[in-house]
Amino acid sequence: MPTAVTHRTTMFEIFFDLVFVFALTRVITFMAGSPGALTLAQGLLLLLLLLYSWSPYIWVGNLVRPDVGPVRAATLVAMAAIFVAALVLPDAWQQSPELFDAPLTLALAYVVGRAVQLVILFWASATNPPLRSTLRFFAVPVVLGWVPLIIGAVLGGAAQTALWTVAFLLDIGGARIASTFRPWQLRSVDHFAERFGLVLIIALGESLISAGAGPRAMAPVGSALLAALLGLTSTVCLWWLYFDRLAPTAREAISNVPVERRAKVAGDAYSLGHSTLIIGAIYVALGIEEVIAHLTEGAAHSDRLGWEAATALYGGTALYLLSRLVFRRLTVGTVVPTQVVAALLPLPLLAIGRSLPPLAALTLLTAFLIGVTWLERRMDRRDERADPARPRLR
Repeated sequence: MPTAVTHRTTMFEIFFDLVFVFALTRVITFMAGSPGALTLAQGLLLLLLLLYSWSPYIWVGNLVRPDVGPVRAATLVAMAAIFVAALVLPDAWQQSPELFDAPLTLALAYVVGRAVQLVILFWASATNPPLRSTLRFFAVPVVLGWVPLIIGAVLGGAAQTALWTVAFLLDIGGARIASTFRPWQLRSVDHFAERFGLVLIIALGESLISAGAGPRAMAPVGSALLAALLGLTSTVCLWWLYFDRLAPTAREAISNVPVERRAKVAGDAYSLGHSTLIIGAIYVALGIEEVIAHLTEGAAHSDRLGWEAATALYGGTALYLLSRLVFRRLTVGTVVPTQVVAALLPLPLLAIGRSLPPLAALTLLTAFLIGVTWLERRMDRRDERADPARPRLR
């Protein structure tokens, strides 16, 4: 059943997204298992593969109702594939003598999820020649990307990392080129923006789960309880910086774009800017979990946070803030130098934070985010006083 311009996110799509976010949280489990530079990089690769395999389902839901008929049946198959992928994600680089070990199972589950997308889209394009033409371009790099993905899963180790990187570049690069020549069709801006926003808010919620569940052996007390509250405060700041002003203004800006350019603008903004917002939120959640785990597993308070946890905490924040500016630039069109400086500040703070005790490092990050939030709010009020008729977002 084709969708209308007024189409909004369905309960079935929210259910689907919950399964997807479960897969994202399993990447946190993978990275927290043996945090190190290589593990953080491999986790980033997993997050990219997951996000760019999920986003076509938003286009599916924007074109046809995913909660009725054969589309629902096919989407349930995809949900099962994502769930299987999530279960084996923590062992994504652990090979075993079994025929279908974790890396191969993950690769095959990924292929099934992508194949279901193509089947649904080709079915939906039966009476839509422009969409069918887009899919012919889109399907080629997607299918080609499956080859290095499966070979990498079989080989394992460094070859797996390299070949899965090639698979991602083939997928995203080919899809970008294809959409340049044959743009997608966007029917409902509200549905499109809502789906991305829902996944981001669930990802931010993972920071709260990390604050509560990060202590793996006991309830948070003392310094760990304070760290959990600092984690909550940081998450509230991240939520405010996107959802309070930027999200609704960006949606309105895309709605005002001419129809023939709307799909390209929305695709660029949400694929390039918004997807990395989600990744940034996931890394912040990992950093909060590492801080609280450090405080509740017998480590001395004088211990340093270390590079790996600091990279997740401060690097994730920098990625979130920079992605926010990219998203803002692609939708609203205005970014001021002060915002760029604020988005880059977590990078020098990373060098300081890694030498601090974990609680002090999280306190520093929280104070920084409160300052950024205060600065943004102050700029909002200044603009409102200068021009009451002007939109509240700069």
